[in-house]
Parts: sequence; structure tokens; C-alpha cells
Amino acid sequence: MRPTLLALLAVTGLTAASLTACGQGSGGGDPDTVRIAYQRNTDNKNRIVDDYLAGIKRQFERAHEGKKLELVPVQAAQADYYAKLQQMMRSPKTAPDIVREDTFLIKSDIKAGYLRPLDDELAGWKDWARFAPAAKASAQGEDGKTYGVPDGTDTRGLWFNKELFARAGLPADWRPRTWNDVLDAARTVRKKVPGVIPLNVYTGKAPGEAAAMQGFEMLLYGTGKDPLYDPAAGKWVTSSRGFRDALEFVRTVFAEKLGPDPADALDPNVDGRVATDWLPSGRLAIDLDGSWLGKYWQPAGTRPWPQWTSVMGRAPFPTQNGAAPGAVSMSGGWAWSVSAKSGKADLAWQVIETLQTTENATTWTVSDGQIAVRDDVAASRTYLSSMPGVDFFTGLVPYTHYRPALPLYPQVSSAIRDAMEAVTTGDASVVQAAKRYDEELTSVAGGSGVTARER
Repeated sequence: MRPTLLALLAVTGLTAASLTACGQGSGGGDPDTVRIAYQRNTDNKNRIVDDYLAGIKRQFERAHEGKKLELVPVQAAQADYYAKLQQMMRSPKTAPDIVREDTFLIKSDIKAGYLRPLDDELAGWKDWARFAPAAKASAQGEDGKTYGVPDGTDTRGLWFNKELFARAGLPADWRPRTWNDVLDAARTVRKKVPGVIPLNVYTGKAPGEAAAMQGFEMLLYGTGKDPLYDPAAGKWVTSSRGFRDALEFVRTVFAEKLGPDPADALDPNVDGRVATDWLPSGRLAIDLDGSWLGKYWQPAGTRPWPQWTSVMGRAPFPTQNGAAPGAVSMSGGWAWSVSAKSGKADLAWQVIETLQTTENATTWTVSDGQIAVRDDVAASRTYLSSMPGVDFFTGLVPYTHYRPALPLYPQVSSAIRDAMEAVTTGDASVVQAAKRYDEELTSVAGGSGVTARER
């Protein structure tokens, strides 16, 4: 990541071991043990976060004699992880001391009373000045206080298989200008390379935020029309023309059999299948996905794939009709937060400081395929040379958007995914699915909490 671009960055499926740990409470009552909860991928081969935290555990215990760091992996699909984490944080008996929070959930978890503000600790921490303003903002509550330390961000674009493109007669330097260009390329693959999935766009309820964020919202924010939320009015926007256009794109992908079989598309683990099977095995031609995919294919990754650097191409996802700025991306990120019910907040903060030394932050950003949010990491030679494509995905930062990180967003996201699933399966037309969305949105936000746009 080029340092000059940093300014632009302004329920459950648990393993038996995790279930046992979850019942122990905050360090089992031991004042010298800090418990840290995080998501473990359902693919048992993907141990990036486990390996990283095992190293942090060794460092912390070596530097803090008599103290222990207990790792609490929650092995679950993403939506189930969110639900389990919130369940754990409800009671002092089960609450971890530190939790890895998806930043879009921070405001809702603050409202629920699950997180502790960190402003006192941050005020005396010199490294906080190294974080990009937008990264800091992603962990703030509506009260202006900060409830987490971000560990990276991401961007999204199109990945495409150049070997499959060559067989289809498509260019290796493909740069679609409009949505129709993307669909036409998928149609060409379907016709000329039978047996291959032309295009993957995440959809439906089970894939969680992968569908809402890097599926639907990548489309919605490329229409240049109405957003999900109107900050000036302080209201959520009911289904507008742009909303329906985004649903129509999703409907077209599945109605024309340009995407995966719906049963596969609605698999909660479809993102893992895309990264570790469909792309490396040459079964998928175009994938609307995130900056992190290359981490799976590195020598130490889940699915080593030495050829990926020459096989996979990258292109910005275009705006609907090619209007300025010509490309669109979405960005998110995760943060380390302290549970409000932890009785060891001071010791928990010392763990976060260990997580966020320059060396450890660089190691994590590189190993997890993140886009850096700290200027020292962004300037690191290790980071800049870490993975092919890091410059490309960093270059999407000027085109990126963020989810409205408000307490109601998780429920709005669920309503979006309901609408996506309805048009994916053919259960409803675009108009019907949009109407159902409006009904769900009004139920969640109240009549006074929504506003309509030109339909």
C-alpha cells in the first residue's frame, strides 16, 4: 500500500473445544488469564488467524510473567460467528475479555452494551496516531468514543481467469466499462467454455455479509442513485430505482444461468469453495470478490496455487452505465475490542498493544491479505512486496464506499439478503422482492425511520 493513499482511507457451528471454552467464563475466574475470542474458518486447513494468535500468545506470556492468554476459537460460518459472539458477551460468565469484531457490528454491539470504550487507553498510546482517520472512525460509536482497534481493511473488484478468457476469446487485459460488459463476458464464457461457472456474485441469506456487501452493495453504489441510508435525513431509504436495478442484475445472473447453481450459491460456505476450489481448479471464470483472495494461494495458504499470479487477472468493478468515477468498491474491516463485561480490561488492553506492535501488525496484514490501515505498515517493504495485486487493490481506495455502520444495519442487511435470495431462486420478481424489502425495512426502522425516493 502506498502511504500517500492512506489519507483516502479516511445459532452457531462450534467445535467441541470451542463449546467447552465458551462455558468457562472470563478466564474461568482466573484474574491472570485473558480470553480472546475470534472466528475460525470452517475450513480446517485455514489456520492463518490461529497461527498468528498462537505467536501473540507466546509473546504476551513471555513479556508478562504469570499472565496467560487463552485463545477461544469460534468455528462457524460468518453469520453464526456474529450470533455466537453476541450470545457470549451477554453474561459475565461467558464473555471473553477481547473479541474480534466486524466493524459494521460495532455500533449495534455498543447499543446492546457489549463493548467497552477504549479512549483512556488510546489517549496514552503513541501508535494510535499511525492509523488512518477512516479506520479510526470505523470503530467509533455514535457517542464519539472508540470501541476497537482496527487491524486492516479491504477493497473489492473483479477477479478473472485469463486462461478461461483466452479459450472464450476474451482479452487478458479485460476492463469492463459497464454492468452489461460484465454480463456479456459471462455470456461469452457460458457459450464458448461449457462446464465452467461464468460469474460468481454472492447472494442470499446463508453467505451473510459476503452477499449484502460485496454482492448487492457493490451494485447499488455503482448505480449513482440512492444509498441505503440518507445521513442528512437520518432515515433509511426504501427500494429506489437503483435498488431495483441491483436486484435485476442479480436476477439476470441466475435466470440466465451465468452464476453457480442456486443450491451452491446459497451454501453458507460458498466463499471458501470459491477461494479454495472453483478458482484454483479453473471452474470459475469471473468472481466479484475481495482483495484478500491471494492469501489462500500463497505457499503457506489454505490452497497453495503457484500459478495464480499468471492465471488470475484483476479489474475494477464498473459503475452501472460507465458514469464517473467509472469504478466502485466497498471496504470493511475488523477490530479488536474489549468486552464490557470483562473484569480484566487493563490486562486485555496490554494484549491489544501486543497485537499492534509494528512488527505484529505487519505480520497480520501480510498473512491475512489485508490492506494496511497504519502508515508504518503501509510503508513497510515487507507489506509492499507481500503479494501481487496489492497495488491494484490499494488503488481502488478512492472509489470505495462503507456500509452505514448503524445499530439497525445488521437487520437491514438481513432484509437485503432476503430480497436477493428471492430473485436468485425465482421465488419473487424484482418488484415483489423490492416490496418485501420495503415492508421489512419499515418494520425494522419504523414508519418515521424510512424515506422514499423516485420509483
